[in-house]
Amino acid sequence: MRSKLEIVFISISLISTLILFIVIGSLFIIISPADVLESLFSPEMIFALELTLITSLVAALCVMLVAIPTAYALSRYTFPLKSIFKSILSLPMALPEIVVGIALLMLLGDNLLGGALEKLGIGIVFTTTGIIIAQIFVAFPYAVRILYSTFNYVNPRYEFVSRSLGYSELETFQEITLPLAKNGIFASSIVTLARCIGTFAAVLFVGGGTFMKTETLSIALYLNMSFGNVNMAITAGIVLVVISFIAILVMEKYAQENHL
Repeated sequence: MRSKLEIVFISISLISTLILFIVIGSLFIIISPADVLESLFSPEMIFALELTLITSLVAALCVMLVAIPTAYALSRYTFPLKSIFKSILSLPMALPEIVVGIALLMLLGDNLLGGALEKLGIGIVFTTTGIIIAQIFVAFPYAVRILYSTFNYVNPRYEFVSRSLGYSELETFQEITLPLAKNGIFASSIVTLARCIGTFAAVLFVGGGTFMKTETLSIALYLNMSFGNVNMAITAGIVLVVISFIAILVMEKYAQENHL
């Protein structure tokens, strides 16, 4: 027999989940399936979907390549100002995304670094490259946080044993640490990709949100809602929900199979 506290807590979890489901599910009932299909196969939506997937995959790969050594260094090594570095890396998660976007725009614009890059013929602001950079800066702290916790759970004794057997530090990292941390790395990759796909404000400021040029799915939702094209906006939202749900579903399934 369930206790009263158990019943109360389960009821709260069920009610909160149901409310969240109703809110998100409302997207799927506002417009007809025919309107969704028509919007989904429009040139604008196909362009936005392709651009979103390409930039997000590139950004997620870049994030993981940097986040893995960064998280490992924070987990295993001691160096001056380590706590400050950890705080700075976590700061973007606490800031509104629009602040990250404005900061990147100021840095990469004509006033600071962007001016020097323009002289070299390298344009970043209002380009696809700008979208990728915005996605990287938004997703990077989340990847580091997950990977940091992952490496903390990997027992250092396995690494010590490997080193005592004559393996180098790099060989130990490749053959011992990474395989033991594969579940966390996979989870971090999925979360990073989903975060890149859903990035909006930073992409809007740095990428510019130009129609059929730097128009990702989140930008397509914003632009079409601004223009009053509700069907296209809702369809973009539905696609974002479906992609995010698939990413989370894959992560949860993998986690259950591997006891993550």
